[in-house]
Amino acid sequence: MQTSTQDAASPPRADLRLLEIHQASDLPDWLSEDDLAGFLHEKMKPYEDRIPDIHRALQYAFSKAEGKGGLILLATSREQIVGAIVFLHTGMQGYVPEDILVFVGVDPQYRNQGIGGWLIQEGLARCPGAVKLHVEYDNPAKRLYERLGFRSKYAEMRYQPEK
Repeated sequence: MQTSTQDAASPPRADLRLLEIHQASDLPDWLSEDDLAGFLHEKMKPYEDRIPDIHRALQYAFSKAEGKGGLILLATSREQIVGAIVFLHTGMQGYVPEDILVFVGVDPQYRNQGIGGWLIQEGLARCPGAVKLHVEYDNPAKRLYERLGFRSKYAEMRYQPEK
């Protein structure tokens, strides 16, 4: 676990600490992977993912396999998560960006204080190349992403086979 000393952006609150996580063993002793998955699931509502899917993304981020891995940043205050962000390395570049921002969650009582933007800026400063994300058109966070420099490039279309 690393405490940030980089100056991508100043913390929006003096009581916040930034933790940089690259593998499960970097998690602080007061936080389990289940706790982190639960935080992301609850704090991203109504745009949350299923807990098993969040766990798969966390395992991908923790992986040391070639073409995998990622970065997790936690905004904490007094051994409590107030915000979290997860980037996954794609192992590609050019036609697919090097990283994908998969989760951003901020505790509702800490929203509108700049914590989400701070986490995104800190994460972008640590990602070596292009970053993409998926956001619902009606998600209010879309405005934040645009202010931070994200632009719509493609419309995503998915085919989901019936089971």
